[in-house]
Amino acid sequence: LDLSMSMPMRDNFLPAKKVAMALHHLISSQFPRDYLGLVGFSETARVITAADLPEVSWDFVYGTNMHHGFTLARQLLAKRSGTKQIIMITDGKPSAVTLPNGEVYLNSGGLDPFILKETFQQVSACRKAGILINTFMLARDPYIVQFVRRVSEIARGKAYFTTPMTLGQYVLQDYLTNKTRTVH
Repeated sequence: LDLSMSMPMRDNFLPAKKVAMALHHLISSQFPRDYLGLVGFSETARVITAADLPEVSWDFVYGTNMHHGFTLARQLLAKRSGTKQIIMITDGKPSAVTLPNGEVYLNSGGLDPFILKETFQQVSACRKAGILINTFMLARDPYIVQFVRRVSEIARGKAYFTTPMTLGQYVLQDYLTNKTRTVH
């Protein structure tokens, strides 16, 4: 879940948070053996517990560190068996990466080649770990569309270009469709 400043500035945060809460409710009530880990990302990423989700707010920073978000999500899923999937809800482009020394490199200008390279490496690591990445994008800028399509191509996932009004429908439908495929 993108927690960067662009989410509330574009009125995307509350719908995205509601979808995360609805997905948690769906999984815990209908598929209790499934695991849902939550990762919030802005300048850095962090694990969010389901109990904390109602109180989670955006961070007052502009960085969008998908690189760190994918890293944490991959670590969470490494401990699990079965179908593994990352559902990323965002409205932006990657603008930060966490360096090996723990520092954050940030460039919120255009698409930074270093940030893209590092982010795509994490996407590739997810694919190698058997993790599908489906992206729910709340923006349609051409360079963001191109980035999301590349993520989908690398991770063999899907890209959904949606709005805050239709986000919930797409996320829940995608989850249920993947569940149906797994059962059959």
